[in-house]
Amino acid sequence: MTDSAADLRSISLEKIGEHRFRATNSRGGTLVLGHGEDPDFTPVEMLLAALAGCSALDVDFITGKRSPMEAFEALAAATKIRDEEGNRLVDISVTFDITFPEGEGGDAARRVLPDAIKKSATRLCTVGRTVSVGTPVTYAEGDL
Repeated sequence: MTDSAADLRSISLEKIGEHRFRATNSRGGTLVLGHGEDPDFTPVEMLLAALAGCSALDVDFITGKRSPMEAFEALAAATKIRDEEGNRLVDISVTFDITFPEGEGGDAARRVLPDAIKKSATRLCTVGRTVSVGTPVTYAEGDL
């Protein structure tokens, strides 16, 4: 474990309307989120996008060394439940549908694809690893 400030990740969140918020990262990028009554992503949808996106980047970096993708699609899905542990997601899955071109490079990318997905799931994807391993989240009131 490291205590380096360089490893700290954070966003700020500001209220921009009724049940709507804007998240801003340190580079100035923004995402708007809401509660599902409008086109904005809900927090659960953002988590699913983060899971799929994190692994998509891993897979792209690994397979892209061999061949560009001709087509890419990923589906992240989960079932939201409420039980004695509170509201949560179960049966979380990320499924990839990727096509590579014919030829030597495409063949090489197809060969490493299963291992790339496995490496993302078991070691590389910070979002997926955090969800899988589990870590406490601290909520507090305070001065920013």
